[in-house]
Amino acid sequence: MRKTTWIAGFAALILSTSTPAADAIGETISITPADKLEWKDYPGLPGVKFVVVNGNPREAGPYTIRAKFSPGTMSRPHWHPETRYVTVLQGTWWAGAGEKLDPEATVPVPAGGFAVHTAGKVHYDGAKDEEVIVQISGIGPSGTNIVTPAAQQ
Repeated sequence: MRKTTWIAGFAALILSTSTPAADAIGETISITPADKLEWKDYPGLPGVKFVVVNGNPREAGPYTIRAKFSPGTMSRPHWHPETRYVTVLQGTWWAGAGEKLDPEATVPVPAGGFAVHTAGKVHYDGAKDEEVIVQISGIGPSGTNIVTPAAQQ
């Protein structure tokens, strides 16, 4: 299998992303639904936006990000070097496992639901017929490694 890393674009996006919460590391912070978060396009994945809520995923230490998937948007099969903890904040998020993207084989995780993506395990996820917002936490440094099955190379 061939792996492609989004490290450069992801790193540039993370480092250019700043929110009051991300700048308040070490302080007590809160984010409410009324707060205006600066959503940025996720590099290489049209239909996905994200914002760093706290920490810096590119550095060692805890981080929290939010990802917003437009209806009909699924990530390609990928894996992360760290375990990620995902809480669905809005909509139904669809999660699948394996190197072949198969939206019909995904499992629904409704708003309020929780999922774990184990480090190094290939998965894909996204939205089907509604916008979805998930909150993802982990211990950095983080990365996203796209997987291309041998049959698709």
